[in-house]
Amino acid sequence: MQLDEFAELVRSRRTHMLVDQGRAVPDVLIDRLCDLATWAPNHKRTWPWRFASCTGEARFGLGEAFVADMIDRDFGDDGKRVKTMTKYGRTPAVLVVGCAPHENASLHDENRDAVAAGIQNLLLGATAAGLASFWSTAPILDGEHSLAFCGFEPDDRIVGVIYLGWPVSTVDAPDRPPVEVTHLG
Repeated sequence: MQLDEFAELVRSRRTHMLVDQGRAVPDVLIDRLCDLATWAPNHKRTWPWRFASCTGEARFGLGEAFVADMIDRDFGDDGKRVKTMTKYGRTPAVLVVGCAPHENASLHDENRDAVAAGIQNLLLGATAAGLASFWSTAPILDGEHSLAFCGFEPDDRIVGVIYLGWPVSTVDAPDRPPVEVTHLG
């Protein structure tokens, strides 16, 4: 792939959930996208990525786990909690991406950076595969119920909740301001 082709892929990636609710995202494709995430730079090879794929009724179980965490932390009002119970059913697949902690503060931060970079790889892979994607944030990043639901360790943190599905329409790219680079030398 040449730089121009890669630039087109990057610029064509859009955040949206306008998807075919009846068309499943195959597990094997989700596995491939997660594999792409693990190719992001990872200082000291700590391998911090954690993945949980939710389809079918598990999407609503995820919502229930998030709501249990919201109640435990007294986060959000009843309206927000009701919405959380169902919102993960908006796409056929929801991928929760977590991050392992590290006892060294710098490596702890670098782990999160590696997972965030991995999510970008995953999103670009989803676009290349023809999927629509939407990177969202969990209501509680370290909730006991959601971490357990996802099979993550108690000290892990959720970095992203990725909605995935087959698009039914396109979304135009917003204008971007011109890039400003300070060249030193």
